[in-house]
Amino acid sequence: MSRIYSVKEMYFTLQGEGAQTGRAAVFLRFAGCNLWSGLERDRAGAICSFCDTDFVGTDGEGGGKFQTPQALAEAVLSCWRQQVRSAGTAKPYVICTGGEPLLQLDTALITSLHQAGFEIGVETNGTLKAPDGIDWICVSPKATARLEQLTGDELKLVYPQATAQPEKFSDLAFRHFFLQPLDGPDISRHTSAAIDYCRAHPQWRLSLQTHKLTGIP
Repeated sequence: MSRIYSVKEMYFTLQGEGAQTGRAAVFLRFAGCNLWSGLERDRAGAICSFCDTDFVGTDGEGGGKFQTPQALAEAVLSCWRQQVRSAGTAKPYVICTGGEPLLQLDTALITSLHQAGFEIGVETNGTLKAPDGIDWICVSPKATARLEQLTGDELKLVYPQATAQPEKFSDLAFRHFFLQPLDGPDISRHTSAAIDYCRAHPQWRLSLQTHKLTGIP
């Protein structure tokens, strides 16, 4: 039986975080997560209680139910083409995010996105093993959740998390290590703490949510 893909939203923007900051991309946000229902009534008891993203339902910009991987890949390509006037040598880029994208991103969709010409990135909590063929893997560990994806291109840790200290992940096989200050009322204090940690441990680099700082969607 073929999978039906549930997409919360799909839109063209610039990547705002981590090693790919500033790169033009289609953000493909899948509905659903395995660490929080997305409902406020469940937040306090969730493993990831600080999530700032709406991933419930399929009612966002470009969202919907897609019956085949080809249909979803075509929608992603249309989203790219509507915005890009001249790509030059830049390859089309799609960032699969969520929620937790690996609940839905599968080999069939990866193949269809590659056939549409895309380089594929994923932003995952790392609790599910990534299928083969993804071009850029960013893992963002959450609290006590067990990591299954132990390798990748980028480990981006929201900081501070009492049960997910940077030392727990510093020996993993990633090319880049980022600390991203935990947003909220204490963002200034968290940013200062992340800066201090990166200064003392230069394996780690500071990642800021530049889309929030600049107002880019």
